[in-house]
Amino acid sequence: MDIKILPEVEKTLQKQGPVVALESTLITHGFPYPENLAIARESEAAIRKEGATPATIAIINGTLCVGLLDEGLEALSKPRNDILKATTRDLPLAIAQKRTAGTTVAATMVIAAMAGIKIFATGGIGGVHRGVAETWDISADLTELARTPLAVVCSGAKSLLDLPKTLETLETLGVPVIGYGTDEFPAFYSRTSGLKIDARVNTPEEAAAILKSHQALGAQNGLLFCNPLSEAEALPADEMEKHIRAGVIEAAKQGISGKTATPFLLKYIVAATGGRTIQPNKALIRANAALAAKIAVAFSKT
Repeated sequence: MDIKILPEVEKTLQKQGPVVALESTLITHGFPYPENLAIARESEAAIRKEGATPATIAIINGTLCVGLLDEGLEALSKPRNDILKATTRDLPLAIAQKRTAGTTVAATMVIAAMAGIKIFATGGIGGVHRGVAETWDISADLTELARTPLAVVCSGAKSLLDLPKTLETLETLGVPVIGYGTDEFPAFYSRTSGLKIDARVNTPEEAAAILKSHQALGAQNGLLFCNPLSEAEALPADEMEKHIRAGVIEAAKQGISGKTATPFLLKYIVAATGGRTIQPNKALIRANAALAAKIAVAFSKT
């Protein structure tokens, strides 16, 4: 199997230095060009600013790539109809057929772990979808968190999901859910969900200590560090819930489900809010990248 690790990333890993993985579906399927390229660059810059090395992960012509040069980011960001949105089940196909793909949270975790990376930053994880009793639509992100020992820094789960069921599933799977400066599970665009979580840390050093203990136990599951948006950037939870419910109804009318559901709902919410969700989405991605870098730096010193 071809896996290509960027020399800068490989050198940092060999020295047991701080590396932060980044997914690439934010580039290929999350934002339109050129906003996708801008947020990719800003995420990497936020990681470098904190003293860590970024490793954006993608599949290029069937090769698993751990870290991309700027021209690689730009090539992924250009509109194309042949780029896959690859989760774990798509990896064999993408490799065998030499496809190019953006990697989801789940697929990024798999590849990052193969490379020896310990920390990964994203916007929000996938989870249990609303109406799961009828659709059984549950993200592979949860499965991967149950079996891949990576620390994931996020702003909770995307608020268009069934957050109580998502949190309950994480508990069932034995995934520690830890608030960073919060006692509640963040709801992506909003700071709070009303759902309490059992653990909290307030510094990168505290987070790094938990990751260290997690590894010392030989745990084979992931850790979830939940970093809420700042109060200035967050949107009201009740307003977002209104738009999400309308979007879910519209998706059902159009027969949209599976991996196409989340992109549809995100676009619907952008339109329904007059674009007010775009800046908070970008802000949480940058903030999570910076926090993951701080934790990685602290971890490298333990």
